[in-house]
Amino acid sequence: MRSTVQAAGVDIYVNHPVLHLGATGWVPVSLVLDSAPAASCDTHVAVRVRPQRGLIKVRLFTQPQEPEAEGPDPDFTAVFDGSLLLPDGRIAVGDVEQLTHFVHRVGDRGEYGVRVAVDSPGPDAGAIDITITRPSK
Repeated sequence: MRSTVQAAGVDIYVNHPVLHLGATGWVPVSLVLDSAPAASCDTHVAVRVRPQRGLIKVRLFTQPQEPEAEGPDPDFTAVFDGSLLLPDGRIAVGDVEQLTHFVHRVGDRGEYGVRVAVDSPGPDAGAIDITITRPSK
């Protein structure tokens, strides 16, 4: 993996055990998490998290301008490693009730490589690292 740099970070309080990330549009109702630590469609990822017991720390990483930049936590476990379509070049992170919603521009519209890693896969996840890369053409 190429080196990355933290581009953004946010702490989110969630009432429900699911955090959504991906395109800024509506999350499809067909995206169902069931008992897995994460589930995805072409535009979003749902991640199981620890609800109502403190803030969920979310860090967003992109390719750096400087090579010595700090990257995502290597001890975290990947729960999604694939691609997402971001129609407006922005990624949104938020709770299922849309009470907390964070949006960050990552580039032009298109498909991005996305890796989502958590400190503890499943219902005890309290920290999420999201790494965004633009696929090579």
